[in-house]
Amino acid sequence: MNEVPSLRRTIGSIFLHGLVVALALVFLTPLGFALITSFNRYLPSAPDFSWLPWPPHWRNYVDAWTARPFPLYLLNTIVITELAVVGTVLSSSLVAYGFARFRFPGRNILFGLLVATMLLPGQVTMIPLFMIWRQLGAVNTIFPLIVPAFLGASAFNIFLMRQFYMSLPRSLDEAAMLDGCSPFGIWARILLPLSKPSLITVGLFAFTAAWEDFMGPLIYLQDPNNYTVSVGLQLFNDEYGNSNLNLLLAASLLHILPVVVLFFFAQRYFVQGIATSGLKD
Repeated sequence: MNEVPSLRRTIGSIFLHGLVVALALVFLTPLGFALITSFNRYLPSAPDFSWLPWPPHWRNYVDAWTARPFPLYLLNTIVITELAVVGTVLSSSLVAYGFARFRFPGRNILFGLLVATMLLPGQVTMIPLFMIWRQLGAVNTIFPLIVPAFLGASAFNIFLMRQFYMSLPRSLDEAAMLDGCSPFGIWARILLPLSKPSLITVGLFAFTAAWEDFMGPLIYLQDPNNYTVSVGLQLFNDEYGNSNLNLLLAASLLHILPVVVLFFFAQRYFVQGIATSGLKD
């Protein structure tokens, strides 16, 4: 009698795994096409284009990286991304700590307004923000790209950290206060070390947003020496177009490689941070 349910579970498991593999292949098709094209000597429209390029034409990656000053663009991107990640992690965790642990009049209203800002598309605040930074004389500098990160720019990250802090027992705070620890010390010495999964999750979100940001550098960075890789890829595309699609895809794959590698090594903390951040309202 137990063989029928066991057989059904086996068939169901095989079906679900097959469905997951099929969906994964569908989503990986564009990436696979980009990878194949980047190793090809010829364009996809050429009759000599090969779906299994052998030997791989590694020269495409060298030519793509030297077609424009991508090493300079990469250095600019690394500097902006590092500062943005540090600012986002520190400010998001500190603001979330205030909302999660302190009780003050209007706390829920302020937090509701903060969460409501996620409903505003970036196009709504783009022009006002540019006018503010222009009045401050910060256009053509990296300050508009990194200063908001130190001011808790991401409402979602604050929400994520707040939910995690609320899942931690308040007895930790009370025990630390009895030992003479200040509120700032509780945040820095008690809660931050315990929130490693959520901090890594927020850092991963911040890294991806800053690394792949295109509109921000395009709007605020006017000096070509300050351009990031995203802007450089667009300039490469405008200059060469479809005549060097294999080089363009090679440069694009080099650009997204750090994000893929980072997610691959941090995915365990990423899933754990998302899962543990919704344990308590």
